[in-house]
Formats: sequence, C-alpha cells, structure tokens
Amino acid sequence: MATSPASRHLIDLDQELPGQYRFISCWLTVAPDMVFVVDPGPPSTADHLVAELERREVRRLDYILLTHVHLDHAGCTARILERWPEAKVICHERGRPHLIDPARLWAGSRQVLGHKAEVYGEPMPVPAGSLADISVIEERGVRVIDTPGHAAHHLAFAHGDGIFLGECAGTFSDLGCGPESELYYLRPATPPRFRLETAVASLGRVLALDPFPARLFFAHHGEFCGDTGHLIAVARDQLQLWTRTVRQVRDGLAALPHTEQPADEDGLMDLLRTALLAVDPHYGRVGELPVDIQERERDFSRQTLRGILGYLANEAAPTAES
Repeated sequence: MATSPASRHLIDLDQELPGQYRFISCWLTVAPDMVFVVDPGPPSTADHLVAELERREVRRLDYILLTHVHLDHAGCTARILERWPEAKVICHERGRPHLIDPARLWAGSRQVLGHKAEVYGEPMPVPAGSLADISVIEERGVRVIDTPGHAAHHLAFAHGDGIFLGECAGTFSDLGCGPESELYYLRPATPPRFRLETAVASLGRVLALDPFPARLFFAHHGEFCGDTGHLIAVARDQLQLWTRTVRQVRDGLAALPHTEQPADEDGLMDLLRTALLAVDPHYGRVGELPVDIQERERDFSRQTLRGILGYLANEAAPTAES
C-alpha cells in the first residue's frame, strides 16, 4: 500500500438491520509516518473489517482511535487487536473502563438499542496494556478535541486537512449528490442523557479550529468537503432548533384537553417529526433517501427525540433549592 501522500479510506460496516447500509463506517488513514483507524465498529462486522484492511495491504496498524465507546463504534476493538496486537487504543479516559470490562456497556446497549444490540454483537474486553494516553497521538500530529454531547466521553480527531467527527455533528448523507453538495441530509444524534448546552459548546470548539478543516469525516456517514464551517454551524443551530420546536409542541399539547393528547409515544413522535419537517430543511430531505433508510432514520429520530424530551423534562424539574 502506498504510504505517501496520506490517504483515507471509508470502509462500510453494513448490518443485517433495515436500512443499515452506508450507515456505520470505519475510517482508515495511511500516512507517511503512521497507520490508524477511527471507530472500527461493532463486533458483528469484525471479520469483514479485518478482511478489508488486509485487502488494502495494512500490514502495520499503529493506532485505533475511538470517538466514543458505543457498541457501533468501538465494539470490535478487541478483535482488531487480535489481528494487530501492536496497535494502541486512544479514547477518552472516561471510556477506558468500559473497554476493559464491557459488561455494563453491553447491558446498557441492550436496554437502549434492544434487538439492534443483539445484531451488533457482544464486545470482548480490551487488554488494559493496549490503551494509550491521548498525548501519544497528539505528539504524532493528531489534534484531539473534547466534544461531549452524543456521549459524555466523546472526542473528535483532527488530522491533516480533515476532522473525524464521530457523532458530535449528527448523522449525515450527501443524498448521492457528492461530498461537495450543499443539499445534504443532517439529523442530530442526541442520547437519552442529553444536555443541549454541552453539545452546543462542543460544536463551538470545533468551529474555533484554526485553520478550519477542509474535510469532514462522519461515522454516520461519509465525507463532506463543501462549506465545512457552515455545516458545523448548521449542526449546532439544528440542535437548538430541534429543542425549541420540541418544547413548543410539548407545551402546546399540555394546553389541550386530555382527549386531544396523543394516544401513545408513536402518536407523539409523529407530531414531533411533522413539526420538525416543517422547519428544518436539512432534516426535511429525509424523503430523498431510499425507503428502507427512511425507516432507519425514523427509528433513530425516535432516540434523538427521546433525548431532547428528557432534557426538557429535567429543565422543568424543580431543584432542591426551589
């Protein structure tokens, strides 16, 4: 494999779930002085990833960079280390215990993701000796940005002219128009324990990068190399727009008689999605995706909205001092 100039490769990790293709991915970077992957994905596609790396003639793997340790991003780390035991794992210090002993991570994943977790597969423990401090990769020219929001232990990695965003800027699709097109689909990825202020501040730290990255690499999914600063600003503003819209719908429903309330969560989610489609042009492009991917996005939108509703419920909850 050529090692100069630096090259990047997206490796899709398709799952046997509706619409889960061109969704989960691993990024391989081959630079003159090192080879690393970002987010090797779930255990279910470990064999596929190893085969793809070998097909690309990866004989040496120096680092495994994890934006966060969720199952679909870091679950197969131990399997990659079996093939390339010399590689060092870089992640947030808060994520390390869940790699060494993934029992709680696995239990939480099954609770939140349900059947999807079973398809992704149970992670194996990562040897503690394979974990390295963030400073090790920073000394090799990778800038590490603290980006909590999607997860409290979320990081982004800037290298060369690009940045690996994980999920701090949400889920992206170029809708088949190419990586420079401004007609993209974008959806927030807010977890059950979501704090708007934290996520917005993280994107502010990304926006403050100087020079600003010319290429954005998403875990979900693909590359964008148009107006990169504007896209990150859109992602930041989108978090605020969704929160504001969900609050307005929730407050409006609270003023209605009980008989006019949604009968169940499905009804509430339909109301929220309809309201968001009317005000968010980037999310509004969901109809341009294939039908099965639309269904996938409908499912993950539910998780995003649950996170926002939880944030709003906590926002309204009385404090101990009140």
